[in-house]
Amino acid sequence: MNQLPPEWADPSVADESLSPRDLTRRGLLRGLGLLGIGVGFQVAGSATGMFGAGSAFAAASTGTAAAGSTTDDPALVYLVGDHHVHSVYSHDAKYSFSQLTKAAQDHGLDWLAFTEHSNWGHANAGGALDEHREILAARNENPRMLVFQGLEWYIPAAEHATVLVAPGPSEARLLRSFELAFDGKLLGYTEGSVGHPDTARNRAHALAALQWLAARKADGTIDDVIVLANHPARLGIDSPEEIRDWRDAAAGIMVGMEGAPGSQGAAIPGWRGSNSVRGEYENSPTAQTWPGFPSEAFVTYGGFDWMTATVGGMWDAMLSEGKGWWITSNSDVHRVVFDKWANGTMPAGLTFDTAGRLADPVLTDSPQPGSDFWPGQFSRTHVGVESLGYLEVMAALRTGRVWVDHGHLIDALDVRLIVDGQSTRGVTLGGRLTVTKGTPITLQVTITAATRPNFNGDVPKLANVDLIRGAVTGAAPDRTQWTAPDTRVVEHRDVSAKGGTFTLTFPITDVQSSFYLRLRGGDGKRTGTGLLGAQIDAYAPQAHPKGDGNPWVDLWFYANPIFVDVV
Repeated sequence: MNQLPPEWADPSVADESLSPRDLTRRGLLRGLGLLGIGVGFQVAGSATGMFGAGSAFAAASTGTAAAGSTTDDPALVYLVGDHHVHSVYSHDAKYSFSQLTKAAQDHGLDWLAFTEHSNWGHANAGGALDEHREILAARNENPRMLVFQGLEWYIPAAEHATVLVAPGPSEARLLRSFELAFDGKLLGYTEGSVGHPDTARNRAHALAALQWLAARKADGTIDDVIVLANHPARLGIDSPEEIRDWRDAAAGIMVGMEGAPGSQGAAIPGWRGSNSVRGEYENSPTAQTWPGFPSEAFVTYGGFDWMTATVGGMWDAMLSEGKGWWITSNSDVHRVVFDKWANGTMPAGLTFDTAGRLADPVLTDSPQPGSDFWPGQFSRTHVGVESLGYLEVMAALRTGRVWVDHGHLIDALDVRLIVDGQSTRGVTLGGRLTVTKGTPITLQVTITAATRPNFNGDVPKLANVDLIRGAVTGAAPDRTQWTAPDTRVVEHRDVSAKGGTFTLTFPITDVQSSFYLRLRGGDGKRTGTGLLGAQIDAYAPQAHPKGDGNPWVDLWFYANPIFVDVV
């Protein structure tokens, strides 16, 4: 076992901008340059105090639309990645950096992000120093893979989120400062139940955090930063109002959510027990749960979060406002199913809180508990770029040039919305097409079927593709609304006889008012009526019986939308 260096327990080895011993609110604000400045917010998203009406961020309080309108998006290459990975620098994981980067390469990833959990040990030892050294080493050792340093943020009053920053001289210092000043777990700002006296303060602090990140990008501390909500419906504590507030708090900072959580191996039959569910979505409503969510929200459907899997549900409610809110899919790797590595033994006198990390794992003779797959082994997020680079990946995530799949269901996807008669490449995922009423347009969907076995030894077969259309109706008058009544599956195509690379065309002739289009496809092995009825979705992914959720026989892909602005 690798011995932990003695300096990990030395509190003098710390981020130069903020002493780890000065953990009072005054100390945090002093270290962040905010001492003496008020930070006050209304929960609905309008800022006061530090980011008040005269600030550069006041205009962002109503959010931002998706990418600018065009009729000729560039040709793209899709890079495969994972923005939610945990190592020994998370208190509940077990793998070393070298194990994870090798696994990512072995499973075909072009980029990945280490997003360790916030806690005192991570903030005071691992996050600021040794984790960053390992990040730098991983970049040097894996020149063909982009390795991000991020953070899994405990959102005040809510669930978790990925904070992803561009590499640079201030990335580790910024992440540590953010963690100490804004993490709900570290600050004790976890209360989010309706009517609790701390809820408004905690929600406001989440908005302050997002606007602080925007300020650090604006002042050049970092080149870029984005935030993505993780496993949003798992506990039912990310309310519709909060999600809208996060989106609107600072333009282009919090841009989406995990459409499918990690832990996709959690319900392999006979593995974790009779009550297991894919994604470890095994919860029931609590006092913290937003009371407007139905009971069906607490499980996954085809491995996807209820917010994404429900046509006409929460994701569509966001899109119906005409603003981008994008989805991803990730491993959230902590402990891989059937893996024989176990946590190593910490040296005497050291704990995670004093060392900032766990000991390296040790190989055993028997499978160890776990719910996850390696990065890229099952869940993939594909981002469309024109060139390889960190900022390019972040720009793709921000603009919605993203599609996701499970089990390597398909090899490639290219989606273009084209005005009939125009010789252009058209608008792709995340884009906007502006047309006049009655303009005929066509959606062209080019798919390359899977050609080689996935990591379960199967060559997946795509059975069907669904076209989903929703009306754009503008800002929600009720920010707690989680349905989009005008969204539905408008065409279901059987593609089971197709192979190789093929193109589907969907003529769109009803162009009278603004709308969006999005795609979903599956292997057809577990479908049925959607949660909002067959008239909305007759081909929906289904919740598997508890304890019987083999992920390899229930595969789906989802693509982010294209908006059509009718003028």
